[in-house]
Amino acid sequence: MDIDCTHIPYSNTGNFSDLVTDYLDANTYLQSLYRYTPDANGIAQAIADRSKYPVNRAVLVDVLHRQYANLNKHDKVTDNIASLADDNTYTICTAHQPNLMTGYLYFIYKILHAIKLADELNTLHTDKHFVPVYYMGSEDNDLEELGTFRYNNQKYVWDAAGQTGAVGRMQTQSLKPLLDELFKLLGPPGEHCDVLKDILTQAYLQHKTIGEATQYLVNELFGRYGLVVLNPDDAELKKQFIPILQDDLQNHMAYGIVTDNIDVLEEQYKVQAYPRMINLFYLRDAIRERIEKRSGKWKVLNTDIEWTEEELLAELNAHPDRFSPNVILRGLFQESILPDVAFIGGGAEVAYWLELKAVFDNYKVFYPVVMLRQSVLWMNSQQNKLRQQLGFSVADIFRSESSLIRGYISTHSSNNWHTDEEAAAIKNIIAQLKQKANALSPTLQASSEAAFAKMNHQLQVLEKKMLRAEKRKMQDQLQRITRLKNSIAPNNVLQERYENFIGYYAAMGSSFFDILYKHIEPLRNEFLVLAEV
Repeated sequence: MDIDCTHIPYSNTGNFSDLVTDYLDANTYLQSLYRYTPDANGIAQAIADRSKYPVNRAVLVDVLHRQYANLNKHDKVTDNIASLADDNTYTICTAHQPNLMTGYLYFIYKILHAIKLADELNTLHTDKHFVPVYYMGSEDNDLEELGTFRYNNQKYVWDAAGQTGAVGRMQTQSLKPLLDELFKLLGPPGEHCDVLKDILTQAYLQHKTIGEATQYLVNELFGRYGLVVLNPDDAELKKQFIPILQDDLQNHMAYGIVTDNIDVLEEQYKVQAYPRMINLFYLRDAIRERIEKRSGKWKVLNTDIEWTEEELLAELNAHPDRFSPNVILRGLFQESILPDVAFIGGGAEVAYWLELKAVFDNYKVFYPVVMLRQSVLWMNSQQNKLRQQLGFSVADIFRSESSLIRGYISTHSSNNWHTDEEAAAIKNIIAQLKQKANALSPTLQASSEAAFAKMNHQLQVLEKKMLRAEKRKMQDQLQRITRLKNSIAPNNVLQERYENFIGYYAAMGSSFFDILYKHIEPLRNEFLVLAEV
């Protein structure tokens, strides 16, 4: 398959916040909020500093061996897990919740970005080894988000048969009707489709929990690249984090530190996440609820569970896996158990990581290079052909539908429906009349201003009517513009935030991932558009 590759600056797409684009542009206002620049130089500095922040590699390797015990591991995965015991091995991490069927395309793009960056660093730094890691956010309880995906413009929703708590711990047996419904429509029929059905069936009907199913699915799709999947919902991993968990429960240090950073950010930007006095959930059975301190006791909201300080510390030390970090502490936990040099996240993740550096400094935890994952738009051959027929550049497709239509009419209309020249002429005439009126009496100025405003308004109304008339003449062409925009930005949402990978895999098989891997440039910091030729 021939592919045209185009890179667009994120700031030119209209889909990224000022905070994110300023971060990529090294805006001096933000420089105190991170440690390393998101580029090759920043990564090189992070590699040089990482050895000052050791992690318990033996525990990490033991946990991974246990979590992979029932999976078929690719040789690259086996080698990468073994290499994590070596102080010269570092990880390139991306994190995401265990969305059903991976949820959105950007789940795939995140992982491939991490894989490609690790491979490039292995080439650049031959005396080190770099392992790509998918860190599963299995403790998230937002089933409304995690239990939903779309295929072929149809929305599929799993209600988990009433289960509550951490989605990664939910049982999978109630997924069979949803899979049956999906498989009736999945296509095109053929080898790739059959392989995909088998992978999804094995993942969700042969594994007990969503966490296990997601690890199987991601391993099947990306194990050949050497990707390591880590589920941090593990008592042995959380034992290493007990001092920070205890400090947050007792002293609430993160709250004050992050609040100070937010005060700086809010002067210019929208803040992504806010801290709480206690940034932990209690996680047990079907419960994942916030912990609050009230009247000298620690209480689990919406339950009867409460502890004195002595009881709380006993529970924490006996069952650290029952304490689940929220967004403010999650990165600290991640960097406490993984020898990361870079973390790859979406725009929202970049935004909240910029709130957290001072918390990392306070707890003497390594703060990695924070990199924006590469966004990708995939245009199939029909969409790309239609774009070319309409005369739009690749960059044009990020414009709004109304802007595209207006531009198309301006370019292709045989009639001049703009009133700019007439408005300018009237403005000159009114200016002359205002001078005459003011010369007669200054009290006439308001009347002349009102007259001009009324005429200008009537011109705008007339121009809109002329534009509508021109649209009616070009209805067929404009419907093609609407069709193009709806197909590449459904519901005015970026394709990667709406579509799922399964349609692409059913059509192309694993070559879909290979094409993405080939063209992703993890250090480029630009939006990637791939167009089938």
